[in-house]
Amino acid sequence: MAKDGTARGGQRVGAGRKSKALTDKIADGRLNGAMILPEPTEIEGADVPPVKNYLKATQKNGKDLCAEDIYIETYKWLKDRGCEMLVNNQLIEQYAMSVSRWIQCEECISEYGFLAKHPTTSAAIASPYVAMSREYMKQVNQCWYQIYQIVKENCSVEFGGRSPQDDLMERLLSARKGK
Repeated sequence: MAKDGTARGGQRVGAGRKSKALTDKIADGRLNGAMILPEPTEIEGADVPPVKNYLKATQKNGKDLCAEDIYIETYKWLKDRGCEMLVNNQLIEQYAMSVSRWIQCEECISEYGFLAKHPTTSAAIASPYVAMSREYMKQVNQCWYQIYQIVKENCSVEFGGRSPQDDLMERLLSARKGK
């Protein structure tokens, strides 16, 4: 800490060796520092915890919000990898809501186009849905990176293959068809 109260010097953000995934540590035979959770003893429960009502709400335009489907799909993906207890349900809900809002913005862009009319001058302006879509996509990616990092660091089995993040464009196209 400098005399003027600012923190200068030190390690830069993102510098240094990246941490290895748990599966890589197990494959290398180096488990020092790796925490492997014990297998639960005969726990019985539902596949997916109850979905909150705001993830199932009907929207103003009359369409259903697809956040419930995304939440269930993401939770099952986490459960298949044994990481559902490590990821906070609020993070999964936030991810599902962001994806569904992104899909809504993309549907509006398809319906209304990239241009809008200025309310006072009636001149052409960029559609606000484009900026909203970009912001929701940033949120989606940020939430997914957090979820994926938890899975990468704690999953003791191979975590590759199809993930809910891979199906975003497919979900967007199927939402347009009304499926």
